[in-house]
Amino acid sequence: MTDNSSYKIQNIVATTSLEKPIPLTKLARTQPNTEYNPETFPGLVLRVKEPKSAVLVFSSGNLVCTGTKSVAQVKKVIDAVIKQLRKINVNITVKPKITVQNIVASGTINLKLNLNFLALEMENTEYEPEQFPGLVYKLIEPNATFLLFSNGKLVCTGTKNKKQLEDSMAQLLGNVKAVLKSYKK
Repeated sequence: MTDNSSYKIQNIVATTSLEKPIPLTKLARTQPNTEYNPETFPGLVLRVKEPKSAVLVFSSGNLVCTGTKSVAQVKKVIDAVIKQLRKINVNITVKPKITVQNIVASGTINLKLNLNFLALEMENTEYEPEQFPGLVYKLIEPNATFLLFSNGKLVCTGTKNKKQLEDSMAQLLGNVKAVLKSYKK
């Protein structure tokens, strides 16, 4: 990243399939770190302490993992779920293929931002300061959505890997700087 901006990954949402049906009621009855209310939601929530995360487990064997900060952590969490399933005699034989669906990062571009001006000058923005203090800015390629705040802080969501995240941050910084140059003239 450039010296003008920095970011930190806060959450990765990833999916995988264990390619085997999972007996959710049995899992919920025998494992203490689970929540299962099939009347309200078809998935079971399994909480993992380390790395701190939550996994939605569906009877189809599909998993959705949230709360991790790296793909290595996602792998650890999936392994922990597989270990727990072994306790109820569900042996997973496949090596799960992990797909990152979304990365949420927070960061800063070290600039004070005039959000009213950016909303007028940049395309694909939404800014309703009476409802929310941040400006929403969407990039098309790579697909990313930013929340920008006047103090230069930001949240980025929608990217699926580190390269997309870094490209998005670089594009954001370039676009904001180009607009700010025209503002100073």
